Amino acid sequence: MGLGRRLYRGEIDIDFVGRWKLWYSLSGFLLIISIAGLLINGLNLGVEFKGGSVISFKPAVATTVEDVRTTFRDEGVHQAIVQTTNQRYRITSEDLSEATTAKLQQIIKQKYDVKEQIDVQSIGASWGGEVSHKAWIGLGVFMLAIILYLSMAFEPKMALAAIVALVHDLVITAGIYAWSGFEVTPATLLGFLTILGYSLYDAVVVFDMIKEVTAKLGTTSKQTYSMAANNALSHTLIRSLNTSLVAILPVAAILFIGTTLLGAGTLKDLSLALFVGMIVGTYSSLCVATPLLVTLKEREPKYQAIARRVAAASGGGGKKSGKGPKGSENAAVAKG
Repeated sequence: MGLGRRLYRGEIDIDFVGRWKLWYSLSGFLLIISIAGLLINGLNLGVEFKGGSVISFKPAVATTVEDVRTTFRDEGVHQAIVQTTNQRYRITSEDLSEATTAKLQQIIKQKYDVKEQIDVQSIGASWGGEVSHKAWIGLGVFMLAIILYLSMAFEPKMALAAIVALVHDLVITAGIYAWSGFEVTPATLLGFLTILGYSLYDAVVVFDMIKEVTAKLGTTSKQTYSMAANNALSHTLIRSLNTSLVAILPVAAILFIGTTLLGAGTLKDLSLALFVGMIVGTYSSLCVATPLLVTLKEREPKYQAIARRVAAASGGGGKKSGKGPKGSENAAVAKG
């Protein structure tokens, strides 16, 4: 309880900026693993993007996903992806001919005693390519809007740090999809856009506090930019953690309970992106965006002069927590 109260009041100093080598090494490792997954496995694009056939039906007899997959494989359909929701089976595959589709319908109706109509859809590759094209356009417009907003609300260097953090979040989330083999559908893209907005929100909260604290730095300041940034993070840490926890818990329920216990397979396309993205987004706003911002800002002559004056005043005898970006000394957050 004592630790929680101190954390809530911002009385616990965590030197995020001073540990920039640790954060950058961790992020670099995650990015390498994610990029390797994208290069080796690639993304499992849904039929909406690459085109193909979709057959769905509700059997009147007991069956399993493996049994349905075997039925399709016996008819020469070797790329069938079988999903089940509320006892209804949905099979996506490569583009099938009309003759093959008609034969499969007949086999399904007889083998599984289907009473309802068997739904059949054929999605052309050109339509899937159009969806992918529009998705990239939407992502580009979103990124441009973020850059313009942050540049006007804060400054270009904060916009750059936030964009780097967003790309960091996207690549890692995409890498999770590549290694897990989860299907990428339009719902997944919705999840990606949602985590971009969430990551941006967290970064804005942190940067707003940093802007407020560093605005007081002047020729008589006893803090460097690094110290002031850490001070700001200490005061926003509990807010970021609370916001993330409240958001992650329902998403985790959808991902683990909804898809595992209730069999709502269609929800996992959205919930996995949200679950991974929210965790990575919280981490990146604190441990990637802020140290990068400090690196950029401490190159400015104003803050270099402050850092030299603070170092000279301390005489090297002050309490230090290590070297920060570009060699600036980062003390444990000074108060006042």
